[in-house]
Amino acid sequence: MDAALFTKMLSDKNVLDLRGLGYQFPQADIKEFTELLKNGFYHSLPLKDFSGQNIVYLSSIAQVRLSAAKVLLMPQNSTQLYGVKAMEEEIVSTFTIEQVDFTRDSVRKILSGLAPTDENENRIFGMKKGLEFISDPANQITEETIHQLYEMTIGAYLSEEDRLLPGHFYRHDSVYVVGAKVEHTDFPWQALPERMGELVTFIHEESEINDLLKAALIHFYMAYLHPYFDGNGRMARLMHLWYLVQQGYSSALFVPLSEYINKSRKGYYDAYTLVEENATISGVVDATPFLAYLIENVYHKLNGALPTTQTTAAFQEALSHGQVTEKEKSLWEFVLSAYGDTEFSTKQLEKDFGNAAYATAQIDAVWESREVCSSCMLKTGAAPLDWHDLREAQTAI
Repeated sequence: MDAALFTKMLSDKNVLDLRGLGYQFPQADIKEFTELLKNGFYHSLPLKDFSGQNIVYLSSIAQVRLSAAKVLLMPQNSTQLYGVKAMEEEIVSTFTIEQVDFTRDSVRKILSGLAPTDENENRIFGMKKGLEFISDPANQITEETIHQLYEMTIGAYLSEEDRLLPGHFYRHDSVYVVGAKVEHTDFPWQALPERMGELVTFIHEESEINDLLKAALIHFYMAYLHPYFDGNGRMARLMHLWYLVQQGYSSALFVPLSEYINKSRKGYYDAYTLVEENATISGVVDATPFLAYLIENVYHKLNGALPTTQTTAAFQEALSHGQVTEKEKSLWEFVLSAYGDTEFSTKQLEKDFGNAAYATAQIDAVWESREVCSSCMLKTGAAPLDWHDLREAQTAI
């Protein structure tokens, strides 16, 4: 194959869909093209596919903008390990993706600290515990802690037939996966301990792969292995976040990863399908379609995900001048964590998070019916929130 044809195929919009590429080029060209990719263009990973071959990806296509890393590295003023609003959206979205029964009111109830009263609320409580677990940097990723995370988040709330056997970290039988276009028996369960051990090694080893791309690869491989009878998608997304936390991306806990995935859910599942369909043509598992999906639909959508620098600067300035009491500081941190830059009313704050106690009727009385956003700007465009007014409300409580 001459260089011009290879370049044309590599730059084609269907390069991540080999079946689609086959409608434009002869099958002989497709075969030669994939062989050339395997012989010098793919980046090989120390992660094995079903047949024991290394999984690969195209680094020339899987490129994450630096701006995404900057957003996730942005320090947070909140003392909370996990943003309250982000946790709510993460639970709502991850359950929606997998069609797990829940209500948003139940999610808010559990996040407010109330005890679960039914099976659905138990699952919410499990996700809350899991998200809190991965938010603690002291919880390093090992096979043992992955098992601990699974059990506290998902395993403890499954039916008997879907639970892991005592002493087993992974499933002890095959599972049958039915997708939109691909049906298959999943990764041989006998090989799971070895493959999961290799995944943990990959997580901790130094590599030239940037952190955001590596997190996406961890996400992909967890779902690919399907190490459990149920909850594999939830665990894959948790592992993605957990790795970012371990690498110091504190703002990953203030960005609901699953919300972005849920907004493009069809593309999420289509990306997995493309990987498998391409493998039947090329003979290699190329994770690039999944990486390209996550980069475009999650990482490159992050710029507006966190409070603006204007928001946090206003708070820091007031704090540095001694204009903020501890109680006010706590309220401000809660608001930043819970709402980011989205608009809310004090009545909504009281309704949604009633245990943020001091943000109740007394503050309503001072602010009256004024609607405020977390950047301290009124929806009507009036002046920033007056800290003296806030102090008046605090004194009255």
